[in-house]
Amino acid sequence: MDKNNGNKILWIILAVILVADVMDMLDSTVTNIAAPSISQTLHGGQMLMQWLGAAYALAMGVFLIIGGRLGDKYGQRKLFLIGMAGFTVSSLSCGLSINPMMIIISRLAQGAFGAMMIPQGMAIMVENFPRDMLTKAFAFFGPVISISIVLGPIFAGFLIKADILHTGWRSIFLINVFLGVIGFIIAYQVLPKNNGDRSINLDFLGSGFLGGLMFFLLYGLIEGSNNGWSAISLFSIGMGALFLCLFAWRQTTETHPLIKPSLLKNRGFTAGLTLGLVYFAVVSGLNYIISIFLQLGLGASPFEASLEMSPLAIGVIISSIIVPKLINKLGREVISIGLFTTAVGLFLFYVLVNQAVTITLWSLFPSIFIIGFGMGFCIGTLFDFAIGDISPDEAGSASGSLSAVQQLSGGIGIAAVTSVFFLSTKSEGFVYSMLLSLILIIVAMAACFAIVRFLPQKRGEAQH
Repeated sequence: MDKNNGNKILWIILAVILVADVMDMLDSTVTNIAAPSISQTLHGGQMLMQWLGAAYALAMGVFLIIGGRLGDKYGQRKLFLIGMAGFTVSSLSCGLSINPMMIIISRLAQGAFGAMMIPQGMAIMVENFPRDMLTKAFAFFGPVISISIVLGPIFAGFLIKADILHTGWRSIFLINVFLGVIGFIIAYQVLPKNNGDRSINLDFLGSGFLGGLMFFLLYGLIEGSNNGWSAISLFSIGMGALFLCLFAWRQTTETHPLIKPSLLKNRGFTAGLTLGLVYFAVVSGLNYIISIFLQLGLGASPFEASLEMSPLAIGVIISSIIVPKLINKLGREVISIGLFTTAVGLFLFYVLVNQAVTITLWSLFPSIFIIGFGMGFCIGTLFDFAIGDISPDEAGSASGSLSAVQQLSGGIGIAAVTSVFFLSTKSEGFVYSMLLSLILIIVAMAACFAIVRFLPQKRGEAQH
C-alpha cells in the first residue's frame, strides 16, 4: 500500500469514528426536545419523559467503565462493529416502539452498545495513526462534537415538525439506521484487525453492582415522584444503597477494580469526582426540564423549543474557545468563574419565570445564553483539574472513571431534577415547579463552588 492510499484509508477510518460519535451525541440530546412528543404518542406520561434520558445515560455510564477494557481484551475492531450494529438495531427498535416499555428497553440498549463503540474509536486512532495524523484527527473532534451539540436538538425539532412520511418523532431514531448501516459497512472494510489481549482481567461483578445501584436509585426516584413515596419506591432506593455498599466492598477487595483505590485517596481526584457528580447531574437535569417547561409550560412546539435552547449550546461553544487562553493564568478559578456565571444566568431565568404573566418564549433567550456561557468554563476543564496531581500511570484509569461518572451523573440528574419538577406540577402548575427546581439547582451550584477549592491549582493532561 502506497502512502497516498494509506492516508486515504486513515481519513476514512476517522470519518467512520466521527459518525459513531455523532450518532452518540445526537441520541444523548434529542430526547431533551422529543420527550413530550414521545410520551404523548406512547401514553407514557411523566414517567416515560424521565426514563427516556435517564435510561440512555444509565446504560452508557455503567458500560463505559468496562467498554474500553473490553476492546483491549477482545479487539477494538470487533467491539466497534458489535457496538455500531447494536446501536443501529436498538435505534430501529426505538423508532418502531409501540409502548413505553419497548422504548425504555431500546434506550438502555442504545446506551450499552454506544458504550462499547465509543471508546474503541480513540484506541484505534492512537494505535494506528502516525503522530502528525493523530494531531489532525483530534483537531476534528472538538468542532464536530460542538456542531452536534448545537444542531442535534434543532435537527430533532425540525424532523418532528417536518413529520416525514408521518413518522413524527420516530424519524430522530430511524435516521440512525441509515447512518449506522453505512458506517458499519465502511468500518467492516477499513478498520484494522486487532485480536486483543485475552489475559486482561475485567471486573464484571463490580460492573453488575454498579448497574444495580444506578437502576434501583433511578427507579426509586422516578417511581416516587410519579406515584408517591410508597413502599416500592423506598424499597428501590434502599436496594440502591445496598448495591452501593456491595460496589464499595468489591472495589476494596478485587485485584483489578474498576476504580483504583489509590485514586480515591487523592484529595484532588476525589474532589473532582464529587464535583463532577454534582455538576453534571445538575446540568443534565436543567437542560431536560428547560425543554419540558418550554413545551408543556409555555406551549412551544418541539422546533420552537429547540431554537430557544440553541443559545445554551452557542454559549458553551463561545466560552470553550475563550477558556484555553485563560486556564494557565487563572488555574482552577476558571471553574469558579463558570459556576458564578451559570448562577447569574439561573437567577435571571428565575426572575423571568417568576413574572409568569408577561413571560414569552424569546424573553428567555439572554438568560439561557448566559447559563450556557458559564457551562463552557466548566464542562471541558473540570476533569482536567481533577487529574492535576495524580501520577502518570494512573491517568488512564482516572480519565476513564471520570468519563463514566459524567454519564452516570447525567442519568441521576435527569431522574432527580425531573422528580422535583414533576412532583408539584399537578397541584401547583409548571411555573411553580420550574421556580422550585431552579432554587434547588442554584443551591447545588453553591455546593459546587465550595468544592472547587479542594481541586489541584493546575490542570493535568487528560489521556485520550
